[in-house]
Amino acid sequence: QVQLVESGGGLVQPGGSLRLSCAASGNIFSINAMAWYRQAPGKERDLVASITSGGMTTYADSVQGRFTISRDNTKNTVYLQMNSLKLEDTAVYYCNAQIETWSRRTYDYWGQGTQVTVSS
Repeated sequence: QVQLVESGGGLVQPGGSLRLSCAASGNIFSINAMAWYRQAPGKERDLVASITSGGMTTYADSVQGRFTISRDNTKNTVYLQMNSLKLEDTAVYYCNAQIETWSRRTYDYWGQGTQVTVSS
């Protein structure tokens, strides 16, 4: 069993910043890619940013230049630094990780979601 626990969401004014964290624990042999997705009411769940085990990153066009994804492999944790937040960033943010268990099988795991609300 693997758990991804998210934290850091909340209410922020436009132009403000938040830092999301997602810590993985449990039956983990290694973690490959980690990513953040978000889903606004009535909309699809979209990829926000991803980071490989080697540190290569990708970003959605809508957040590039404002958000930064990073990871701490010693803590099995991925972060999303969110700056210059806009109203359109309001969504539930979900952590995702590709994890190889000790039985050498790879699965996708999801965090519980954390609400980010940008409002004046």
